[in-house]
Amino acid sequence: MDSDPTDIKSLAISATDLVAAIEAAADGSETVLRVTPPFSGRMRARLHVVQPDDDDGPILIEPGSLLATDAPSYPTPDDTADELRDADDETYSVERHRTYHEQRLAEWRESLPDHVVDSTTLTDTEHDVTVSLLGP
Repeated sequence: MDSDPTDIKSLAISATDLVAAIEAAADGSETVLRVTPPFSGRMRARLHVVQPDDDDGPILIEPGSLLATDAPSYPTPDDTADELRDADDETYSVERHRTYHEQRLAEWRESLPDHVVDSTTLTDTEHDVTVSLLGP
């Protein structure tokens, strides 16, 4: 059983896990993607909520480090309320805002996988790995 994290050459990440991690982190949860030993050349990073008793074995990857700088930011309720109020062709109401916010979140979730980087540096080991996105 190999436990040298520098053996990792590529990470496979579910698009669903990545979007969930980014969204949870935006909402204030300490959510990351985690790779657990034994380490090998190709590893799968999975969604993980950091716990106080987490040990030092796994590698924790900040989800934002897997996105390009041009990735759209998480649309907060305040952001979407401002967008709706600024739109000339829309009238603001609480119901309209809820619908609009849900629409913007769905668009954001759908577009985020298009902004995943091809490679990243694992901060625990300071070495580069390629990134492969799984799923739609």
